[in-house]
Amino acid sequence: MSIRELLFAVADIWMLAVGFTYGIKFIRHHKNYLLGIEWIIVATSGTNFLIYGLLKAGHDSPMYGFAFFLDAFSRSVGITLILVLGLMQVTHRYKPSVAVDVGAFALAGVVGFALSTYAEQIGTPGKVFYIVVNVLTTIFLLYFVKRLWEVGERGHAVWSAAATACGFVIAAIYDFVHIPADDAEHTIFYIFALSTWGLQMFTYYRAYRAFDACNKRAEAHAVGRDAVAT
Repeated sequence: MSIRELLFAVADIWMLAVGFTYGIKFIRHHKNYLLGIEWIIVATSGTNFLIYGLLKAGHDSPMYGFAFFLDAFSRSVGITLILVLGLMQVTHRYKPSVAVDVGAFALAGVVGFALSTYAEQIGTPGKVFYIVVNVLTTIFLLYFVKRLWEVGERGHAVWSAAATACGFVIAAIYDFVHIPADDAEHTIFYIFALSTWGLQMFTYYRAYRAFDACNKRAEAHAVGRDAVAT
């Protein structure tokens, strides 16, 4: 195994470990099924991608098709609309219904299938679509960072801003920039991408947890104040 392949494996293992660990925590500790399931889906994608890379399977492998679908799933709706709806549970105290949860993942499945199955026919407009939804998501994430700063979680705000900036760069160059000296499988790019996606999931979970704790303290203070007033 070359140094490049080793770094790819390390970056992928980092991402899938973060995805599974914090996906389960989102569900178990926060009952946030949108972010929990999406984190687990990203981790599953990483697991499949790791096996595909280590086995050096070709593009005709079912693992390649599965990886392509999961990639389209998350880039189109998963780490865009689903991420926003999930984070709104702390920024806006939004409580999505089961129908919203199921509908969001159903939409991601349909869009992901269409974009992965008909990628060649769709061509450049599909790639532009990924950038547009990422830009819109980044705008919300900057709002999330602003709210973290305002509630006093400035360390988490800085880390979230850094992770968001890295994620934006990866999304911007994903389909349009070839890193010099990279191979046909874009191994160097994926080393950076997998490391960044793991950082994003790690950072956003910790920021979410801090924001949630802040909300609970504010609620407890309000209840105590009301009790004193009565």
